[in-house]
Amino acid sequence: MPLAHPKRPTHERELALAPLFTLEGERIPRHELSAGEIEPDVAYQIIHDELMLDGNARLNLATFVTTWMEPQAERLMMECFDKNMIDKDEYPQTAELEMRCVSVLGRLWHAPEADEETGCSTTGSSEAAMLGGLALKRRWQQRRSAEGKPTDRPNVVMGINVQVCWEKFANYWDVEMRLVPMDGDRFHLSADTAVELCDENTIGVVAVLGSTFDGSYEPVAEICAALDDLEARTGIDVPVHVDGASGAFVAPFVDPELEWDFRLQRVASINASGHKYGLVYPGVGWIVWRDAEALPEDLIFWVNYLGDNMPTFALNFSRPGAQIVAQYYNFLRLGFDGYRKVHVYARDVATTLSARIEELGPFRLITRGDELPVFAFTLKPEIDNFTVFDVSNAMRERGWQVPAYTFPEKRTDLAAVRVVVKRGFSHDMADLLVNDLKRQLPRLEKQPEPVHDETSATGFHH
Repeated sequence: MPLAHPKRPTHERELALAPLFTLEGERIPRHELSAGEIEPDVAYQIIHDELMLDGNARLNLATFVTTWMEPQAERLMMECFDKNMIDKDEYPQTAELEMRCVSVLGRLWHAPEADEETGCSTTGSSEAAMLGGLALKRRWQQRRSAEGKPTDRPNVVMGINVQVCWEKFANYWDVEMRLVPMDGDRFHLSADTAVELCDENTIGVVAVLGSTFDGSYEPVAEICAALDDLEARTGIDVPVHVDGASGAFVAPFVDPELEWDFRLQRVASINASGHKYGLVYPGVGWIVWRDAEALPEDLIFWVNYLGDNMPTFALNFSRPGAQIVAQYYNFLRLGFDGYRKVHVYARDVATTLSARIEELGPFRLITRGDELPVFAFTLKPEIDNFTVFDVSNAMRERGWQVPAYTFPEKRTDLAAVRVVVKRGFSHDMADLLVNDLKRQLPRLEKQPEPVHDETSATGFHH
């Protein structure tokens, strides 16, 4: 006699079998909870179909964030999604892998020899940068207090090209931002412009190793040398924090002779994004200090949590351990030579692609991708019937996401397109990009020249 299978209630069977489009609109509320449950496969399919409207991450040349990892790394991350890395007593090996990563980075960035590097993981470079800034501010406050001087007017010096996280830092922790504007063809901080803005209230200078505007390195060694001279002349001692969100994972492998890290005595701390050129899916960042003295002890909290008395210094508490495990996988899997090969290839793609775009005729390169594998280009002055924004929109028709944007204060006349080359973007894909750009150019070049109304604010073209 055949076994009788229990039947689900009629309404559940109807819901599971109903065509998906009948579940849209009023039957599936989008901005409030529905009255009852729906089948997991149906819920999956609805969300899956909506997400088809997102861009293809592999064609996203706007983002610095990693969009491809090896399947073995993805499998490890799947196995760790449920691990809260803050529970170091429950997940001691995840905690061990975190500290191994800090040690790897400390040695990679030439931290002074010590029993244990001083640093931690974060949710990304933004959090890591804020921790670095907090340490600078607290060290300055402690020194000023010991000298009997006021501590109510701290400032930090940086180029206007810094990432928005530094504006947040200054705003959240009441630090005056002293921004060096762009000037002519100088698109980032220079040594002389940095020193001009420093005084006894300066908690530090932030030097960016890899500007998000054009991929260029700021001259960290020159900035440090200029600050050495400032101290010799005035006694004002200003430390440097290196925002190495991208470059700290690139320069050690492809520019090993470049001195930007702890080899320079004035560099107190470095932050980096593991989820950028560290080659990990978002989000993980890292902050490493020169030594224990660079991180004031009163910023470290000791928490008795789930059976263990542990130190913590972060803006977040609970975080997934998956990205930390993935970072360690990359360190183990690639080693120094593997990272070097990945980034040398990316730079080769970037410099070759930028040269081919320059050869097309209408474009002028701002950078060539020979520092970070990132480059920016604008239009030549004689091109006045289409803009870089038109170029960006035209490429989006083929699925490419290449951002067009305006440069900041004192160079708002300049608008550019930026291309970020990272792991997963090959020479073959670069060929496809150039071919699609060639297809769009004839249409753009045939556009009529816009009529400008002199009584209104006019835009820019290049």
